[in-house]
Amino acid sequence: MTTKYDAKPFLKWAGGKSQLIAQLKINYPQALQLGQIKNYYEPFLGGGAVFFQIIKHYPVEKFYLSDINEDLILVYQVIQKEIHALLELLATYQTEYLSLEPEQRKAKFYEIREEYNQTRFQFNYQQISKHWISRAAQLIFLNKTCFNGLFRNNQKGAFNVPFGDYKNPKILDESNLINVSQVLQGVVLNVADFSELEKAKISKDSLIYLDPPYRPISPTSSFTTYNKRRFDDTAQIRLADTFKKLDHQGVKLMLSNSDPKNIDENDCFFETQYAGFYIQRILANRMINRVGSQRGKITELLITNYQCSDK
Repeated sequence: MTTKYDAKPFLKWAGGKSQLIAQLKINYPQALQLGQIKNYYEPFLGGGAVFFQIIKHYPVEKFYLSDINEDLILVYQVIQKEIHALLELLATYQTEYLSLEPEQRKAKFYEIREEYNQTRFQFNYQQISKHWISRAAQLIFLNKTCFNGLFRNNQKGAFNVPFGDYKNPKILDESNLINVSQVLQGVVLNVADFSELEKAKISKDSLIYLDPPYRPISPTSSFTTYNKRRFDDTAQIRLADTFKKLDHQGVKLMLSNSDPKNIDENDCFFETQYAGFYIQRILANRMINRVGSQRGKITELLITNYQCSDK
């Protein structure tokens, strides 16, 4: 299953992998290059950059995508099943929003954010309906018009990113969303914790890519609060345990995370948790400090249970 559709991530997502695709793909298992990987699993879906790249270029037969974030999976499902209704609503948002004066735009943003947050209390995530389309459109709207294009919930589950003052935000990217919808046909989408993979009967001809919320490397670089469920060191250890259990099943595993040694060369958290596996460092442009002059190239970890090919 490769696709002729050139789909790319439609949401800006903290820790998104678009900028790292070139480095990641040279570290894919050789079995993927040879067409021997039949199933692909991604339990921290986020923006989906790696998924979109793999489905475009490799003959994988089945894709299983999941995330613990109910609203994120809802958006993917709406694009998969109700693309035309979604496009129509996004077109309305874009036309109305771009016609407003700056202060009116700000008011409109907070109006939609408030509605988005309030409706979560009685929202039915189990059965698709017209309300799903409205919520998906609101999430895309907020992602395109909020500050820095972030998705972040507070501990109560409310979206709390402030207004972003952009002159011409692209709320409706029709051609890409249509391509995304085409690519998602036949893909399995679920709301699930990563540990559900332990219960699945995953065959050896499978690749699992794990891209969890990164372990913070400084007080200002935490990616653990982009969902109401915090991803702390206990969760990181739980993930490492899942990694080891899946390794015993013989599947190929690739995992991304932060590199604590950017800040503290004595921090061996990941070396301890993933002892016996292959750990390498790749370069990334990441913000590790709110001060602009202190942002730039840092290293991230790429952990696999297979030896990567020589570069």
